[in-house]
Amino acid sequence: MYEILEKLKAGSFVLDLGCDEGSFPSSATAASVIRVDRDRPSNLSSGTSFVQAAAARLPFADHCFAAVISNHSLEHFDDCTGALAEIGRILAPNGALFVAVPDASTLTDKIYRWLARGGGHVNAFTSAAETASLIERSVGMPCVATKVLCSSLSFLNRRNSPRPIPKRLWLLGGGYEWSLFLYVWCSRRLDRLLGTRTSVYGWAFYFGKIDQPVDTDTWINVCIRCGSGCPASSLTGLRIWHCPSCNTANPFIEG
Repeated sequence: MYEILEKLKAGSFVLDLGCDEGSFPSSATAASVIRVDRDRPSNLSSGTSFVQAAAARLPFADHCFAAVISNHSLEHFDDCTGALAEIGRILAPNGALFVAVPDASTLTDKIYRWLARGGGHVNAFTSAAETASLIERSVGMPCVATKVLCSSLSFLNRRNSPRPIPKRLWLLGGGYEWSLFLYVWCSRRLDRLLGTRTSVYGWAFYFGKIDQPVDTDTWINVCIRCGSGCPASSLTGLRIWHCPSCNTANPFIEG
């Protein structure tokens, strides 16, 4: 999404849709950030521009946003068709849209749904081409790039888990970082040897006018604590890498 955010100009507006407390820091862009969610978060940062609204009924004028970010939110919308129509309505004709969604056919998403008893995922996307086509038709903008997203199962990390620890988590290694470390190491090698997709989580799509090239390479090095991904080229030569965001030790996997 940062390929879009970094190029937005001061005085323009970007919508962070279905974002809870926020999908990205406001400092990531010169544009004014408006965050929208159906439920008001309990820990909003000071100075945050937040609007409580349903994605299918956005209280904004036509074509007023230079960009919309829908980061792992589309799968949660009860009225997905209505939400996509609203995105198309509020986006400027030369605007940009970022959408990230899970692939419901992957092991990662199945684990998430089982652990969280659905986890609020009411829409199941299982094909990148079909998902991109659906959004293109609804929003009226071409898909210019697609990126495969990998998972470290960071949602299992007990540091991120609610208290008390869910009983189901104990059947998946208890959420300890050593077990997630082992999973990442094994899943990447299994995928390479057998052509499986145990490390895949979903896709990121870019629509509309993108002012800089999008890195579509799959980042298989993903932090087991915060879920941030890093390109292998920036970590070459390491057996263990420390996440730039949270400094957690992770196994290095060559791209």
